[in-house]
Formats: sequence, C-alpha cells, structure tokens
Amino acid sequence: MAERAAHIAGETIMDPEILLEIVTVKMPFGRYKDTLLCDLPVGYLEWFQREGFPDGKLGMLLATLYEIKINGLEYLLKPLRK
Repeated sequence: MAERAAHIAGETIMDPEILLEIVTVKMPFGRYKDTLLCDLPVGYLEWFQREGFPDGKLGMLLATLYEIKINGLEYLLKPLRK
C-alpha cells in the first residue's frame, strides 16, 4: 500500500488524491451522514479532534480536513469541487 504522505527534511508532502477524496467522499455515519466531508462544520471536526478521529482512511481524511479548515486553507478545495 502506497503511503499517502511523505516526510522529507521535516516537511510533509501531501498526496493530492487526499484533497480529491475530501471533496467527493461523504460522511458515512452520524449527524452529518451523507454530507460531503468538505461541507462538515468545523465544530464537528473540533469534536473529533477532542474525542479522537476514527481509525483508518476516514480518520485521516477528517484530520486533514480539520487542519485545512483551522488554518484557513479551504480555498485549496474550491477548484476541486464539481
């Protein structure tokens, strides 16, 4: 299995496929079931950050989205939305 991010000299190089998944994958459970991950409110992501992100790929996507939103980087997702 290929790694989704590589660490080079302290920098993280992100797989661009992760951003595509954030704008196409829907939340599979909970209050926001069937909502695109990119449309989840930051408060929901903050809850996961406090309580723990799910294991596996979904958790990685949610944690990435959390970092994008709290750092004001949502503009990175706009060109990818269809």
